[in-house]
Amino acid sequence: VQLQASGGGSVQPGGSLTLTCTVSGSTVSEAMSWYRQAPGKEREGVSCISGINGLTYYRDSVKGRFTISKDNVKNTVLLQMNSVNSDDTAKYYCATGPSCGSIPGTLYVAHYWGKGTQVTVSS
Repeated sequence: VQLQASGGGSVQPGGSLTLTCTVSGSTVSEAMSWYRQAPGKEREGVSCISGINGLTYYRDSVKGRFTISKDNVKNTVLLQMNSVNSDDTAKYYCATGPSCGSIPGTLYVAHYWGKGTQVTVSS
């Protein structure tokens, strides 16, 4: 199973960006999650979408601004990021596992990780 994150770049505060995670060797039928890690900080879960019922979960700081979705035909998972701010600057990773975790935005356990894509919010 391979996951490839793309779509990162530089964006101004208040702007939007869409990240794409392309899955190969499997399907997006399992839970999919986006994590991020800023320099000097621990990795944190951003959003998770359940593979069973499509329910979505977000960490508090991105609720109402980010939207996770998946396309079963294209085998991709998207993270639409709106109204970004400097706190969103980080390397973003997609991951997959059997279910979303009890902490919103995380997986219960991540089986596979993709290489990250950098998001930089700066004026």
